[in-house]
Amino acid sequence: MTLKSQETATVLELNDTTANPAPLGLLGFGMTTVLLNLHNAGMFPLDAMILSMGIFYGGLGQIIVGIMEWRKNNTFGATAFTSYGLFWLTLVGLIILPNTGFIQAPDTSAMTAYLAMWGLFTAVLFIGTLKMNRALQVVFGSLTVLFFLLAAGDATGSHVIKIIAGYEGIFCGLSAIYAGLAQVINEVYGRTVAPLGLAG
Repeated sequence: MTLKSQETATVLELNDTTANPAPLGLLGFGMTTVLLNLHNAGMFPLDAMILSMGIFYGGLGQIIVGIMEWRKNNTFGATAFTSYGLFWLTLVGLIILPNTGFIQAPDTSAMTAYLAMWGLFTAVLFIGTLKMNRALQVVFGSLTVLFFLLAAGDATGSHVIKIIAGYEGIFCGLSAIYAGLAQVINEVYGRTVAPLGLAG
């Protein structure tokens, strides 16, 4: 008579108890975008306030959120937040670095290419949001329009297009602020206080 030992496999499931980082990323993006586009709309000059927001809240803040989204296995969030965080840092670099005298400032054709590439990138992410809530669709849809408006403004040198881009950018930033704060408020109250729209 032989005795047979049976091995039972134990499956451990990790319970993710970390907070949702997306609201922080949306607020870092949205608030910085509103402030930059108030400048684009002609309301105040480009100064240290905007550049500091671009470096710290819009830039480093979103990169941290992107890493947090990566940890939560969210490829879309990791790609979007990290990329836009780096966008803000590159934009600040494009403004500040030429002032050192070591690097030539980009001409209008270079800035057009830069903004158009970000517009193309955002347009593809917008396609991804069609499976997400309506609030994110508005954010990414309006951001796509913003990048192409800014590119057109540089390509044509049109002051009117840049002003229009400024107001459109204010709308884009406010939509991101809403999407971020709505998630915070809804979580605090445990119900839908600020609707985000049904997923597509």
